[in-house]
Amino acid sequence: MTDSDARAPRGAAGAGNGNAPRKRTPWLTIVPVVVFGVLALVFFYQLKFGDMSDTVASVLIGSPVPDNELAPLEGLTANGAQLPGFSPATFDGEVTLVNVFASWCGPCREEHPFIEELARDDRIRIVGINNKDATSDALAFLQRYGNPYDAVGVDPSGRASIDWGVYGVPETFLVDRNGVIRYKLVGQIHNGNYATVVAEIEAVLAEQPATGAPPPAATPPA
Repeated sequence: MTDSDARAPRGAAGAGNGNAPRKRTPWLTIVPVVVFGVLALVFFYQLKFGDMSDTVASVLIGSPVPDNELAPLEGLTANGAQLPGFSPATFDGEVTLVNVFASWCGPCREEHPFIEELARDDRIRIVGINNKDATSDALAFLQRYGNPYDAVGVDPSGRASIDWGVYGVPETFLVDRNGVIRYKLVGQIHNGNYATVVAEIEAVLAEQPATGAPPPAATPPA
């Protein structure tokens, strides 16, 4: 009897007894898919609704604004004159709200009415940082939704936004009359945080008396 003859019965008996190895569930291939799905949901939420953390701590709060000089958004005018960009000197002597926005940003469109409402208060200045946008798209965005900004600086590479500590778009910063960042909001202004933003503005305004229009409504715009 050859070796092959001796092995053949054992192999046949094994097959007949149903002892073939069972396939195991490929958990190692399923787990990455589940993780990817969760991350995709988080990304979609961020894209649609803005941040999930709202106000967050920033290492820049209490520090001077970054030393950036941003060129104006060419073609954006008010009363026939080109609106300026901005530099650190822009913030001297006035309370300023800095809003990071882009035409491609869905939450920016949703928060725009709140920015326009805040812009009605002439005690503060509204400055925009246009993040990684095409000039024509940014102009079309402001033409469609309105321009609440007193100045808009363009940041085509996103470098200035990084210097400001921006996590994503939109974000909003409150700068006092000395050019110091006092408050930061990650994500869009919405019904749930509008009153908080107004309260932060009022607190900084109260540090030095100012004359002007009545304060913005403490309730969100209709």
